[in-house]
Amino acid sequence: MDGDFWLFVAVGFAAQLVDGALGMAYGVISSTTLLAFGVPPAQASAAVHAAEVFTTGASGASHMAHRNVDWKLFRRLAPAGAAGAALGAYVLTSVDGDAIRPFVTSYLAILGVLILLKALGPPARPRQPGLEVVPLGAVGGFLDASGGGGWGPIVTSSLVASGQAPRQTIGTVNTVEFVVACTASAAFLIAMLSGHWEEAEGLADHAWSVAGLIVGGLIAAPFAGYLTKLIPTRTLMILVGVLVLALAGFQTVKALGWI
Repeated sequence: MDGDFWLFVAVGFAAQLVDGALGMAYGVISSTTLLAFGVPPAQASAAVHAAEVFTTGASGASHMAHRNVDWKLFRRLAPAGAAGAALGAYVLTSVDGDAIRPFVTSYLAILGVLILLKALGPPARPRQPGLEVVPLGAVGGFLDASGGGGWGPIVTSSLVASGQAPRQTIGTVNTVEFVVACTASAAFLIAMLSGHWEEAEGLADHAWSVAGLIVGGLIAAPFAGYLTKLIPTRTLMILVGVLVLALAGFQTVKALGWI
């Protein structure tokens, strides 16, 4: 068994605990870790979304069982998120991995900063979400597929700030993420089978890493919600932001050849 398996079990477990508590960060943490290990951006995003098919399915089932899903919001977010994810996957598989890596790393670093600002800043003035839900879902899906993460930080935080109840928002966004992950994975698979994606051959080299993310995420999914009772949300968001920035910084230092 590959030595990276157990490392990614731990990464998947921790990422899913945070994602279940906040409705965000599984993709950001997992993809940034893969990038730090030298995985090309498109392969990292494909690997994370393959893992998320399993982990978001388990998480979504848990939220549905606890009646945390706003189905009216789900019906508006899911089609938009799926469309954005398909486009994001197509764009990511159309460009050279080495060329896009600095942009993806920068994007993830920006997400880390946004999470910290959200945690440390004053609460936004609440208002009920309106027509912006559909474009928000499309943008979230696109950035999630093209960057390997971002659906939760963008969509969950925006909806909570607009006045949605946190419990239903987290449950709904997590459940919609299953649709987004399935769409992105299907788009990556189509690109691979059609020959559109030239770097697809390297995916097999990271099979154990993906398996670790799946196992760790599945173990954590049923228990992630309980984390909110132990650690304040603001503290969790600070920890996520610091972790993402640290991993993005490591990737940057590695790209510059300093290590």
